[in-house]
Order: sequence, then structure tokens, then C-alpha cells
Amino acid sequence: MKPSRRGAIQISEAANGIIDPVIARRAGISTALLGSWPEIAGQDFSDCTRPEKIAWPRRDYPGDSGGSRPGVLTIACEGARALFLTHAQGELIGRINSFFGYPAIGQIRIVQKPVSQTFKHPAPPRKLQGEKAERLAGLMEGIEDDKLRQAIERLGTGVLSKRKT
Repeated sequence: MKPSRRGAIQISEAANGIIDPVIARRAGISTALLGSWPEIAGQDFSDCTRPEKIAWPRRDYPGDSGGSRPGVLTIACEGARALFLTHAQGELIGRINSFFGYPAIGQIRIVQKPVSQTFKHPAPPRKLQGEKAERLAGLMEGIEDDKLRQAIERLGTGVLSKRKT
């Protein structure tokens, strides 16, 4: 990747530059669509849907005018919510086309499958004992702000509990 004239670039710009061509080739979707999906799908469907791919119509047949024709967006949707999504297709197509700025999508294909990414919070680290607890207490001496002290204690506990001495 070429260095930017303006100096540093954001990691998201670099990642999108690498990932977008791969996703576009495999699924016809950009990372911008994936990143904006919660706003596009709205509160009702952002938690239970995910865009999977866009199937663009072929243009290599005789008589094709070469104009842009809308594609079919495949959306993964969880269980019974697919019925509600079916009824809201028209509005969702309008939002998607507003995002693209042209009539990119003409139809939605719904595939029922789980899409929720349940995040499991890691178990809190055990309290430090002995030498490690004393070491952490020594490192935190002089910190007067309670919130900062608690944050550093959590960080130190996590780091020191994993470290073998």
C-alpha cells in the first residue's frame, strides 16, 4: 500500500482497501454496507439480520443496453423475524438504495439462519495474592483518582495473573 500524502492513515482505511475487493469479488458487498447495516436495517431488524451477498444480473447477453440493472440482496435473518422482514421489504429496499445513491437493489432474498453474535464476557480475574498483590499495590502508590486507580487495578490484576513468575 502506498503511503498517504497527508501522513498517517486510519487503520479502517487500510483494512477496507484490502478487504473491499475480496468481499466484492466473493459477495458483491462492500464493508461500507456492512458497517452501516444497523442504520440501514433500523432498530427493528439490525439485531436479527445481516447482509450476505448481492447477486448482480449478467450483462453479456445480446440486446443488453449496458445500463445498470438492480441486483438481488440476500439477507440472513433469524427465525420468525423473517416474516416481519418480508412485510418490510419495500421500505428496506428504499433505505438500501438511498445508501447506495442509485437503485442498486430491486429484490431481497431472505435466508433463515442464526445471525446474532453473542458476546461472552470473560470471567473476572481472581484477586492477586502474595507477591503479585504487593507488587501491584506498589505500582499504584500515588494514584489519587479512584476511577483511575480501579481501572489500573483491573488491568494490573489481569496482566499479573496471567504472567508466570
